[in-house]
Amino acid sequence: MSEHYPIAVVGAGLGGLVVARVLRVNGVEAAVFEVEASAGVRGQGGMLDIHEESGQVALRAAGLYAEFRALVHPGGEALRVVDKWGRLRLAEEDDGTGGRPEVDRGQLRDLLLGSLAGDTVHWGRKVVAVKSIGDGVHEVGFADGTSITTDLLIGADGAWSRVRPLLSGAVPAYTGISFIEVDLLDADERHPGSAALIGPGSFMCLGDGKGFLAHRESDGSLHVYVALPATVDWLAGVTDPEVIKAAALARFDGWADELRALIVEADGGVAHRLIHALPVGHRWAAKAGVTLVGDAAHLMSPFAGEGANLAMLDGAELALAVAGGVALAEYERELFARSEVAAAESAANLEMMFGVDGLDRLLGMFAGGQP
Repeated sequence: MSEHYPIAVVGAGLGGLVVARVLRVNGVEAAVFEVEASAGVRGQGGMLDIHEESGQVALRAAGLYAEFRALVHPGGEALRVVDKWGRLRLAEEDDGTGGRPEVDRGQLRDLLLGSLAGDTVHWGRKVVAVKSIGDGVHEVGFADGTSITTDLLIGADGAWSRVRPLLSGAVPAYTGISFIEVDLLDADERHPGSAALIGPGSFMCLGDGKGFLAHRESDGSLHVYVALPATVDWLAGVTDPEVIKAAALARFDGWADELRALIVEADGGVAHRLIHALPVGHRWAAKAGVTLVGDAAHLMSPFAGEGANLAMLDGAELALAVAGGVALAEYERELFARSEVAAAESAANLEMMFGVDGLDRLLGMFAGGQP
């Protein structure tokens, strides 16, 4: 027999956890169901810049703003931009007055997890089926054979959401850009040249329709995204880190040695990720008892820096709507409007950065005062 939960959140990423936390602050409890076996089963990715108009709003609603500020990485808002020959084209220092401080994604997730009751998150629950059973009630089935029912099902389960099909037939499409992700550990001691190149914050280098995006992490490592146009089957099935690195390096013949070193000297594992996005302006007709937040609702490429911030804002706005008795359709109207703007910006930035004269156009954007 299925156990019943008034509110069930699928996914314990930032968006789902903000839903649960803001509901709790407002006297409402929710259950969160997460496929991962535990909080520490895998790394959570690199640094995030938390925007004052979105992510920071959510953290204030969660009552965690002061704790968030304690996690901010000093110097993280600094920026360096170079060309393919390694020549510095832009340098901005972090003077502490910016509105997008950097924090470690894993530390932020831990902060949210620690703010919830210990039994809020149900780990190791892989969703395999969801269905409506009438009157706004939904049933969620898990890989272990168990199931639950809920009066409000919230899909916070990312790009390949199992909840989204209840509302929309849209599926993410490949953007044509792939990331090879690598790390250089203990950079100041072990990779001083790369540490000096990237600097204390973020780093960008574009040319010939590809490039490097990187940032310094709070533990002193460098996290590098090697961004490349590629077919969807490029490196399909390849798992050997050295083979992946060699394939990426071959795409940068003639580039400065210090840039190629970001691949050559990388430590440990290598990740290959295809960048997908939902259609700009994705929306659905309101349906009783189910809704979406974050990438499940509006997956976009990372080139506007909005994904995590919007996920948290979605979570806070939804929780406040639920606690205040506001209709889901009203929450969704606001979500559709803000996510369409961000998704359009992200898509435009992808075309700009990896198109003709991407570096010059990027520098022109910064000169015009855009983030």
